Amino acid sequence: MSAVPLVVFNNGHTCPVIGLGTWKSKPGEVTQAVKDAIDIGYRHIDCAHIYGNEKEVGEALKAKFDEGVVKRRLDQLATPLSRISSLYVPTEGLGAYPKADIFVTSKLWCTSHRPDLVEAAVKTSLADLGLDYLDLYLIHWPQAYKEGEDNFPVDEQGKAIPSAVDYVDTWKAMEGLVDKGLVKSIGISNFNKKQIDRVVEAARIKPAVNQIEVHPYLNQEKLFEHCKSLGIVVTAYSPLGSPDRPWAKPGDPTLMEDERLKVVAAKHNKTVAQVLIRYAIERGMIVIPKSVTRSRIEQNFQVFDFQLSADELQAVAALECNGRLCSMGDVHHPDYPFHDEF
Repeated sequence: MSAVPLVVFNNGHTCPVIGLGTWKSKPGEVTQAVKDAIDIGYRHIDCAHIYGNEKEVGEALKAKFDEGVVKRRLDQLATPLSRISSLYVPTEGLGAYPKADIFVTSKLWCTSHRPDLVEAAVKTSLADLGLDYLDLYLIHWPQAYKEGEDNFPVDEQGKAIPSAVDYVDTWKAMEGLVDKGLVKSIGISNFNKKQIDRVVEAARIKPAVNQIEVHPYLNQEKLFEHCKSLGIVVTAYSPLGSPDRPWAKPGDPTLMEDERLKVVAAKHNKTVAQVLIRYAIERGMIVIPKSVTRSRIEQNFQVFDFQLSADELQAVAALECNGRLCSMGDVHHPDYPFHDEF
């Protein structure tokens, strides 16, 4: 664990640069996947209410707590850290991030944006995960949906039914969660530049993170640089191109099978997945690859024993083709984030 760089948020809290993603991990598989990841050395688990598997993630966390493999994070900030590029690594005698501590992220779903629903939503995730606080809580998407039991409310034309809630008001309720000690850090996900700027302008507590889709087909360079200029860390989701996405069509480009990436991987005797994860890390992002297969979870973690050259980084970046894979589809929603340039 001591070899895993940490990212320091704008509030001083730290986060391991690599985590296990749990999107699309089935309830029957995710418990073992999280157990395996913790045993391998992961100390960062990325969750969300809408994934429908937080209770099973909680079972894995409890098992590893009971075994003494991990414990909840001590409430210390990142003062005893030395900086390397945009990442941080532990120094001798580091007390701010013991090897046994674990970092857990969850996300507020779109039907709970109304400010009076936000606290209840985070408490549901906490109960499911078996935790008394989250390290990071994100607004999952900027668009608010009609409140109710249906997670994806649609009208007779199949269009998403919006709520009138402004995500800025949702953000103010998120700040209250920090005040109450329910979460350590708060952030956003899938927000575009204009939406980020609106939140930052109104914020008492600045977003620590923007979690967005990032991979070589969608480098997000402009949005990444804008977030950096504001002191907001970027977490890259779907860094492997989400090959198991349910809406993939026959003939769609497959990032993991790209021959140009295979050439780079062969030079380092690594897999394409390892190159993709390393690519995000070297750009200064947190990365959360998802797998439920122990061997792949372990491979995905073995990315700290090689570096990509400047030429290789440039070659991987050149694969950019505006290839967004996770678009959410509700393009008629007034807060749909992907109409703007970035």
